[in-house]
Amino acid sequence: MKKQNKLIILLIILSFTLTGCTRYLTDAENQGVINEETGQRLPLNILCRPTDQNIIDLYNEHEDQAGFVVSDLPRCENMRLHDPNREVGLWDQIFVIPLAWYIVRLALIVGNYGIALMLAGIAIRIFMIPLTLKMQKQSENMKKAQPEMANLEKKYKDKKDNESMMKKSQEMMGIYKKYNVSPIGSCLNSFLQLPLFLAFLGAINRTPAIFEETLWTLQLGTTPWVGITQNGNYLYILLVILIIVTTYMSFKFNMTMMGNSDQQKQMKFMLNFMLVFISIASFTLPTAIALYWIVSSTFMVVTNFIFKKLKKKD
Repeated sequence: MKKQNKLIILLIILSFTLTGCTRYLTDAENQGVINEETGQRLPLNILCRPTDQNIIDLYNEHEDQAGFVVSDLPRCENMRLHDPNREVGLWDQIFVIPLAWYIVRLALIVGNYGIALMLAGIAIRIFMIPLTLKMQKQSENMKKAQPEMANLEKKYKDKKDNESMMKKSQEMMGIYKKYNVSPIGSCLNSFLQLPLFLAFLGAINRTPAIFEETLWTLQLGTTPWVGITQNGNYLYILLVILIIVTTYMSFKFNMTMMGNSDQQKQMKFMLNFMLVFISIASFTLPTAIALYWIVSSTFMVVTNFIFKKLKKKD
């Protein structure tokens, strides 16, 4: 259990700290270059041209490190999926750039990058619905298999020799097969969502037009901490509260889907850790990422609730 908990913590931290292939500008003291107005740490490998003059000046000051002239970059609305002048890796070409391009296209249609981000977050969750339904089916099958799994644990409780362990594993696989349960099914959802989340972070971090946008007096590149302490906008407090509440609701709902007490204990540990982690991290997350997190988590909770109600009717 302790090893599993450590693995969970590591995966959660990685999902928040890794941003695909995003690199950042640094000064002479190897410290990140910060936009003082927003508190944003400026990414090095941006995909398109900023329009805010203060940000342009910061990039021009570090032109040698950046390796490009800002005026040579395309405007964000003119960004293309495939640009022969852009040197990118496979991760960027498959995940980050298409997602950034999609967000920009949405913004041109709806007229605001904040709204476009929320729509993109919902689109990702819609894409994940078939897998979510499969996970719910797996949880139901696991609940049906639980009595036999409990008997199996009792049967081999005091048997630790290799032969007994092999027999236990064989009988366990037989129970999985009987109830159509995949041993790795419970991890599949997380493993598939992680690349999508990292691609979303990379797309946000490397598209300057997103950080230059404002939604409901919230500047998308500003962190709640800067928004509250420097700008005096207490609407950012509501943003932090919504992040914590939606995180709690999404994990709490998943706890009810677990098939046994051990899984529920594991989810409870994850819930407690996530609440502490999110409570701290939410003050330093850019508003753009916070909006994505709130909307996608809320959408997941609502769809799971609807699916659960429909299943009860059936």
